[in-house]
Amino acid sequence: MLWLDGRLREGPVPFDLADRGLTLGDGVFDTALALNGRVAFAEAHRDRLAASAEALGFRLDPARIEQAMRALAEALGGGPVAIRTTATRGSGPRGLRPPPEPRPTLFASAARTSPDLAFAPLRLHPTGIARNETSPASRLKTLGYLDAVLAAGEAAAQGFDEALFLNTRGRVACAGTGNLFALFGDRLVTPPLSDGVLAGIVRAELLRLAPGLGLVPEERSLTLPELAGAEAVLLTNSLRLAAPVAAIGETALASAAHPAVARLADALRRRIAEACGTAP
Repeated sequence: MLWLDGRLREGPVPFDLADRGLTLGDGVFDTALALNGRVAFAEAHRDRLAASAEALGFRLDPARIEQAMRALAEALGGGPVAIRTTATRGSGPRGLRPPPEPRPTLFASAARTSPDLAFAPLRLHPTGIARNETSPASRLKTLGYLDAVLAAGEAAAQGFDEALFLNTRGRVACAGTGNLFALFGDRLVTPPLSDGVLAGIVRAELLRLAPGLGLVPEERSLTLPELAGAEAVLLTNSLRLAAPVAAIGETALASAAHPAVARLADALRRRIAEACGTAP
C-alpha cells in the first residue's frame, strides 16, 4: 500500500523521471514498525527524517511525515507492518548542483512483515566493503544504498543473514541494516556516530534503557576481534528490534543465552507496548 500527495493509493502511481531521488539518489528514507494500527517511536522517526532532509539542504513538513505514517498504519492495522517513508529533493535540471528552490517529493509505502522477525538470532558476515566514515551520508539513511545491497548479496551467498561493515580505519561501524552493541560485563558498548554510524531509533532506546537495567552504556570504537570476543552482541533496527548475534564469521556467540539480552528485549517490548497497545 502507498501514500502519496496526502492520500492512500493502490497499484502503480505516476512518477517524475527527472526526480533527483531516482537519477542521483538525492534523498533520505526511514523505516518504522507499526503494530495495532500505531507506529512505534513515531515522533523519533518523524524527527529523524525531517532532520536528515535538513542535513541535505531541503525541508520537509513534519506533520506530513506523521500523516503518511499514521495513514498507512491505520489502513493496515494489526501487524507487524513495515512502513518506509521516502523523501527526495524533487525534480531538477540535469547535473549535480541542487536546485536553488527544491520542491521535495514525499511518499510512503507499507507491507506486512513476519512476526518472527523481531528478536530473532542472526549470523553476521564481515564484508570487505568499507564504510566511509568521512562521508556525511554514513550517518544518514540516504537513498544511495548500493554498498549495503552488494554486501547483503555477498553475505547471503556465504550462508549468512547480514553483512558487518568496518570503516576505512578498520573499526566496527554497523551491520547492513542496523546498529551493533556488544556486552562486556555490565558495559553495553556501541560504536560512536563518528565511526560512520547511523543514529538508529532503537540504538537510542537501548542507550536510554540500559542504566535502568543495571548496564552502563558506552559509545566507543571497537575492533572486529573485540566485537567477536564480547560476551554477547546485538543488532538493532526498527524491525528486528534487538536481535542476538549467533555468529560473526566463523566465531560462534552465545548472545541469545545472555541474561542482559533478555532484560533489554523485555524492556524494549514494554516500550513498544506503551506506544502501540501491544508488544511484538
